[in-house]
Amino acid sequence: MIEGLVPASHLVDAFAPLLIDFPFERNYVGSIVRVSLYVSLTAVLAATLVGVPVAMLVGFSSFPGKRTVVAVINTGMGFPSVVVGLVVLFAVSNQGPLEGFDLVFTAEAMILSQFVLATPVITGVSLAAVTSVEGGVRDAAYAMGGTRIDVALVTIKEARYGIVTGVLAGLGRAISEVGSVLIVGGNIAGADGTSVTRTLTTAIQLEARQGRFELALILGAILVALVLLINGVVLRFGGGRV
Repeated sequence: MIEGLVPASHLVDAFAPLLIDFPFERNYVGSIVRVSLYVSLTAVLAATLVGVPVAMLVGFSSFPGKRTVVAVINTGMGFPSVVVGLVVLFAVSNQGPLEGFDLVFTAEAMILSQFVLATPVITGVSLAAVTSVEGGVRDAAYAMGGTRIDVALVTIKEARYGIVTGVLAGLGRAISEVGSVLIVGGNIAGADGTSVTRTLTTAIQLEARQGRFELALILGAILVALVLLINGVVLRFGGGRV
């Protein structure tokens, strides 16, 4: 835990006195926060492991169609989330290529959906950071006898603030997502209020629609607090340069 930041698990306790007129508030809200963080952090971790190497590969390489690849990445940064949800739902359905994994209305399907949404964001921002590194830095690394791996590590070091920004931008898109996770997850909670596939954003939508505005506002405040934590991480790692 980074010094000075409030653990996410304490957010529920902070708002607990305000949770009234609801039969399973603490368990309900706590499970929603856990599912939200599990889905978003897992999706962003996977997207980072894919997106950053792709950004390095595209940034270092010269090949026919490179501009098209960059355009596709940039287009993916604004891809409609509901379309992603529909595509993922088809992929995991009984008629899709992933039917054998039984992922319909599961947290894993939500992770897959958020992975598809976060990867272009992380890749695009990281690619911009990598390509903005001055060519002289790479030339100097080569001149000192560095291998391609050495040059890549030097470039990552120079572009680290931009890459961190890309990762956190991907997390921001993932954790605030509504449409795709609602489609592939189904917004399911158990009879005791334990969330199965209900996230903060889908819970806010449901509670507001059912007129439980106090609980919706509390969930919204928790979501905003998580976003502020993300911004705090940016400032901590970037030292004001991100």
